[in-house]
Order: sequence, then structure tokens, then C-alpha cells
Amino acid sequence: MELSCKSEYAILALLELATHYQHGEPLQIRQIAAQQNIPDRYLEQLLATMRRGGLVKSQRGSKGGYFLAREPWKITIFEVLVCVEGLDVRTCEEELQPISADGAVIEEVWQEARQAANSILQKYSLAELCEKRDLHKRLDIMYYI
Repeated sequence: MELSCKSEYAILALLELATHYQHGEPLQIRQIAAQQNIPDRYLEQLLATMRRGGLVKSQRGSKGGYFLAREPWKITIFEVLVCVEGLDVRTCEEELQPISADGAVIEEVWQEARQAANSILQKYSLAELCEKRDLHKRLDIMYYI
């Protein structure tokens, strides 16, 4: 399993918004794009998708921009991926039954892997990713001293 560029950019943008969440002021697309090195036009499309998905809100005007729709600890990485990628969250019973025994075994293993991945993605919130990032930054600083 691999994280798509689209999902990575979405998570990076949300991490930037989570970092500034306490300030209560929206961030403009160009600010987020510059901080996270994301192309402006692509970020604009991603933020529109996440706005429709209820992850971010937008504010118009000269002091307008984007901000998180909920607290960073209430938005999971799983939610972000479902919003951006439209991940298939069907249960086992909804899956089509494989025709052969080989197909059934493969489907069982794939379903188990998907459930494990989803479980981990549901466990982490934006706030926890911010904490992990901050820890990495502190460790990097200590390493160079």
C-alpha cells in the first residue's frame, strides 16, 4: 500500500491548518502552499474537496482563507483519505464472493490487510501527527548540536 501524492498533499495542508488552529485565523492558499511546498492550483482543488467533505471551512474576504472545521484531535487520517480518495469502506459481507478457493484466500488476506490499515489510520488524528512532527523536529535539532 502506498500513499498517493494527492493524499500526502491533503494531509500536509491539514497539518499546516492544525498548527495554526489555536490562532483562530484562516490561512490563505498561498501561505499553506509556501509552507508545505504544494502547487497552488492543486492545493486549491484539494481544499475545495475537503471543504465539501466537511474537513475544512472557508472564509471569504481580504482576511479570508481556510481553517479546520473541527478540532485537530477530532479529525483522523482515515477521514482525510476517505474524503480525498473516496476509499472503499465496505464491509466483508458487501464484497462480491470470489469464484475459486484461490480467489477466496486472496480476498481474505486482502480484507484482513485493509482492516488493519484502516484501524491504524483511524487511530491517528491530525493533533497526534503534529505532536509526532514536533518531536521529530526537536530530535533533529538535538542531533545537530
